Amino acid sequence: MSTTRDGAAPAAGTAPAGGGTPATGPGRLLLIVLLGAQFLIALDFSILNVALPDIGTGLGFSLANLQWVVTLFALASAGFSLMFGRVADVVGRRRMFLIGMALLALASLAGGLADSQAVLLAARVAQGLSTAMIAPAAMALLTTSFPEGAMRDRALGLSGALLSAGFTTGAVLGGVLTGLVGWRWAFLINVPVCVAVLVFAPKLITDRGRGRDARLDATGAVTVTAGLLALVYGVTAAGSKGWGSTTTLVSLALAVVLLVVFWLIERRVAQPLVSVRVLMRPSVRWGNIGGLVTFTMFSSVVFLMTLYLQEVLHYSPLVTGLAFGVQGVAAFFAGLNAPKIIARLGGSKQSLVAGLVLQAASTAALFLIGDSRVSLVLVIIATSIGGFAHVLSVVSFMVTATSGLPDSEQGLATGLATLTQQAGITLGIPIMSAIAAAHANSLKSGSSASGAVLGGTTFAIVIDAAVVLAGAVVVGLFLRKPAAV
Repeated sequence: MSTTRDGAAPAAGTAPAGGGTPATGPGRLLLIVLLGAQFLIALDFSILNVALPDIGTGLGFSLANLQWVVTLFALASAGFSLMFGRVADVVGRRRMFLIGMALLALASLAGGLADSQAVLLAARVAQGLSTAMIAPAAMALLTTSFPEGAMRDRALGLSGALLSAGFTTGAVLGGVLTGLVGWRWAFLINVPVCVAVLVFAPKLITDRGRGRDARLDATGAVTVTAGLLALVYGVTAAGSKGWGSTTTLVSLALAVVLLVVFWLIERRVAQPLVSVRVLMRPSVRWGNIGGLVTFTMFSSVVFLMTLYLQEVLHYSPLVTGLAFGVQGVAAFFAGLNAPKIIARLGGSKQSLVAGLVLQAASTAALFLIGDSRVSLVLVIIATSIGGFAHVLSVVSFMVTATSGLPDSEQGLATGLATLTQQAGITLGIPIMSAIAAAHANSLKSGSSASGAVLGGTTFAIVIDAAVVLAGAVVVGLFLRKPAAV
């Protein structure tokens, strides 16, 4: 009898969620569809960043209100991912995946044709909701289609590579489309891809993971979604209004209250949205903590270095983008090779710790940057090594956080992992930019404007590296090999 990597025999009567095993033609096509969806989601996170000024000019957004184009997407995608991950377990991952792709197509079409600020912002909310539906459902379909072990690690490695490629491609493609045909095509490009997925996916996905007797914990869903929305909004507000502002403090306090209430609810209901038993598993808990550290801190490094290259070294946005293109290549290479590294190091725990240590070291090296343009070489080398380490950590955390769980809970596990990813990307930049800005302001009286930015950046870099190293130590000490369920 075959077993999982933890020694548990597969449940009787289970079958892959896709239309064939990974080695067959249908299995490969299923993998292409699911990875293509992940790539598209990553693309959406970054494709509009370069287009924001043109969107503001085209629809009359003020500089202060333009941030809502990004913030509303982040609120919806991070706030609802946990709920939709569990809903997918209840109503079916195939159904949730297809609904999400259809919503993404409609939202992208509406955004591309928007003639007012309200329509565009509504489209961004809908795009965020569709991301919250697609990401955990696609990941759960992927993990349940591949047996735990080398085959799943390979699939998750490819997923990590394409996520990184999506972020990098989005930044480049957004600039190209905006420059050649206008910002609307940063939305419209999604439509034909979504249509293609909707044509082929129903023929390839036969989801057997739905829990027939499962019920959705509505009270828990409302509470945790409201709590996550308050958390994301509070941290986002801190980036623009400051950590001491009334809006920030009230939002964060409300988030704490709601999430505590959610925890109490989950301990008492018969069929919780998030099983406390699952959350208490070391592989889930510490795997997601490692994932949160790598996402939060690496997104911060990219932001800080973008600021540094343009504000201190005075490089153009084009040169800055090309510099990070090298990092994207290194990250893609890491995704392809992560399964081999996991196997060579003896497991996902070891590779997660190694990835975090390497990420911390590459980040710490950026403390040596200065006001000479020669520092561009250091930035390229360090961020490329950091990009490799980051994706190795991402794949390792995904393998860890989804290991040792039955197929019926993979939607929850991947929903948590998706929340970790999106929360890290959303929360990291406001937190670290606030730290950098506060230190830069303290230096303004004794140095030039660019010198103050440099001082604030290097100070934040040291904090970033220290947090990642601490994360590596904590994961190394407390993460144990997951026991079979």
